Amino acid sequence: MNALPQNSAWSIDEHQFDPNAGIEEKLRFALRYAVLAPSNHNTQPWHFIVDGDRVTLCADRMRALFDAMPRRVTTRETFADEPVPVELQLRLEEAGAAEGADIVCVGNAAIRERLATLITEADHAQFKNPRFRRELASWIHPKRSQDGMPALSPGMRALLDLAVPLVGSVIRTFDLGGGMAAAHHTLVTGSPLLLCIATGADDAAAWLAAGQALERVLLITADEGITASYLNQPIEVASLRDTLRAALNLDGVPQLLLRIGRGRQMPHSPRRPLAEIVS
Repeated sequence: MNALPQNSAWSIDEHQFDPNAGIEEKLRFALRYAVLAPSNHNTQPWHFIVDGDRVTLCADRMRALFDAMPRRVTTRETFADEPVPVELQLRLEEAGAAEGADIVCVGNAAIRERLATLITEADHAQFKNPRFRRELASWIHPKRSQDGMPALSPGMRALLDLAVPLVGSVIRTFDLGGGMAAAHHTLVTGSPLLLCIATGADDAAAWLAAGQALERVLLITADEGITASYLNQPIEVASLRDTLRAALNLDGVPQLLLRIGRGRQMPHSPRRPLAEIVS
């Protein structure tokens, strides 16, 4: 098995922080944690500007458990057949509430099967769209080493079952929704817990609250040796979002859907050098 290329972004230790350093150096140290945040397709669409004692976050077109940040990892591997403790589920729900978001934990097998079916429908719908396939292909490439989803990753090979050099061109050209849907269905039904983050509204403030709730969920689970991965397809397909909302009996708007469980430690996704995203 080929290992993912690793870079120094994840080799950070809070004990490296120098309390006697100048404010700009302290801010730049803090940004080393900020860049470890997850992003869609690992696009890392951010840029930070350090100006004296201020940092401006820009889109490039966490209150945190610091020691958990370098240990957080997203996995597309199967999880162990081991339930997520009820006490941990309650902590996650409380963490979401603290950010103004609702968190629903789904351990019931029948409801997980229903959600698996929705995810399957969404996979088929997305892969029928050539624009979706082109975007996905652009972020999966064997030459990517600092962003995107390297085609060499075990999770990508497991989901796509393709020869690495052909991944991008095949995704662009062919509708692989059937294979992807089957793989995701297996992952969902084999996951001990699904988790949905919902908000009362669907505007910029709600999206921020959902992101902050996600941050807490990912770091709390990482601190407990639990991992997660995203299953947002039914949320991204507008016609299925309300169906998901009804399936979970939500009053709010579903923003994120994850599977949660204990899996083997996987390599971190790559990160761009700090010099590229801080000015």
